[in-house]
Amino acid sequence: MKRFLKAGLVLALLGTGLVSQAATELVIATVNNGHMIEMQKLTPFFEKANPDIKLKWVTLEEGTLRQRVTTDIATKGGQFDVMTIGLYEAPIWSKKGWLQPIATDAAYDADDLLPAIRAGLSYEGKLYAAPFYGESSMLMYRKDLADKVGFKMPEQPTWNQVKELAGKIHDPKAGVYGMCLRGKPGWGDNMAFLTTLVNTNGGQWFDMQWKPQIDTKPWKDAINFYVDLMKAYGPPGASANSFNENLALFNEGKCGMWVDATIAASFISDPKQSKVADKVAFAQAPVAVTPKGANWLWTWNLAIPASSTKGAAAQTFVKWATSKEYVNLVAKEHGWGTVPTGTRKSTYANPEFQKVAKFAAAEKKAIDSANLSDSTLPKSPYVGVQYAAIPEFQAIGTGVGQQMSAALSGKVTVDQALKTSQTLAEREIKKSGQYK
Repeated sequence: MKRFLKAGLVLALLGTGLVSQAATELVIATVNNGHMIEMQKLTPFFEKANPDIKLKWVTLEEGTLRQRVTTDIATKGGQFDVMTIGLYEAPIWSKKGWLQPIATDAAYDADDLLPAIRAGLSYEGKLYAAPFYGESSMLMYRKDLADKVGFKMPEQPTWNQVKELAGKIHDPKAGVYGMCLRGKPGWGDNMAFLTTLVNTNGGQWFDMQWKPQIDTKPWKDAINFYVDLMKAYGPPGASANSFNENLALFNEGKCGMWVDATIAASFISDPKQSKVADKVAFAQAPVAVTPKGANWLWTWNLAIPASSTKGAAAQTFVKWATSKEYVNLVAKEHGWGTVPTGTRKSTYANPEFQKVAKFAAAEKKAIDSANLSDSTLPKSPYVGVQYAAIPEFQAIGTGVGQQMSAALSGKVTVDQALKTSQTLAEREIKKSGQYK
């Protein structure tokens, strides 16, 4: 009897609106970088507009995030309703059927997404991950130092021209190093940059028969050039530096030039963060024998695992966080200089954004020029500019990255590093049994 009275009371309260149905809780796995942390801070705006959805954040360092979400999605663990994934995972996971397609509508305006980014996140004509921010790579340099030595930077310089300028502006006694480049080992660390250097020297990771091509002339040319350049004009301890370390050096005025992610441009041109904000300029990533694959393409994206039982709520959140309206919200709250870039044409067309982002034209040109399906001079069987979108690449890229870092620090010769890397790559490919 009590049970029926209780049920009747709940129904009566529901009728008065005093008790509401529990909100759907979305568990979102994301990476601990600035743009994602900003998204978490804006949670109240989403929850106010969608009172039936609550957001729970799991924020992780990049390597840990990748490990956790890969394990969860491969085992159908169902821990997360929304995952932050890279451009590397998107084509592999959508092909395996691990992701729900993004249900875009007219309001979302998928046609506003930059073509290179949209293509990289689509499989069989459907979008399987929504881009939160995107980037390519480009050359960032101290214009004041170039002017001082009478060097006029071309819009797209050659690596030889860049080396020449590095020699002229390198002044360690004054605390200025001619060139800063990644040296820290990892497929997403030093190998992201080095793969673009190999590409533009006419190299590739694998030929059309999936035979690794590391111990070849283009790789030797690229890595010898890199090691020589950094030994002559790089900062001390370069083999331990990645994006954050080089960003700190540049902001302190210690880098004459830096080739890295376009996303860095907004930081080094911000007077609150950079001592040289008014002295920086931008050019396209340098080229050697071919412009193909000279600059990378990367995005951080929001995706919904096929195992999520909260697909409708997840779609609502993903579309909100990657919409034009979200970009406008960030601009309204913190200014146009802080908005996530590299995803939408409308951002670059906005006069307010153009006014504060002097890097905008160079960044957009770099992103538009990157081609995931045609990034090497010889034909390659894989998709990706600074990576090969196959599951085995993480192990290969990380192993090769360790060898390249050892070559930079002088622990092994370039020839030894390439030979060891070739053997490692051949072993991994053979072990997989997938590639003949």
